[in-house]
Amino acid sequence: MMPLLSAFAIASPVLAQSAEGGGSPGGLFGNPMVFMVLMFVMMYFILIRPQRQRQKQHDELIKNVKVGDHVVTSGGEHGIISSVKDRTVMIRVADNVRIEYERSAIASITKKAEKPEGEGNGNGEEKS
Repeated sequence: MMPLLSAFAIASPVLAQSAEGGGSPGGLFGNPMVFMVLMFVMMYFILIRPQRQRQKQHDELIKNVKVGDHVVTSGGEHGIISSVKDRTVMIRVADNVRIEYERSAIASITKKAEKPEGEGNGNGEEKS
């Protein structure tokens, strides 16, 4: 019981000083709200903004994918794009093995297509 009483005795002059309007020394930086705002601004520039930039780059990458690009999927599978649709792409992962993926599953492009998209065997697939 005694420690609680002594803690109250120490805290009461501090509470009385702030109630009197004594104002904390330090001016603008003595206000805790300023630190909260500064922390939010720092978090924005350290975490939120770079993530938005990476997301925009990934969206641009997905939008510009074309037949013949060598890609890596989010599952780690490497392959070559053999056809492109609105929402999906067909990826050749081995001879006579093609798997259809959502465009959002493409994690990166390792090598861009060397030939223009118009060249091919007529059905949207790469010549072998």
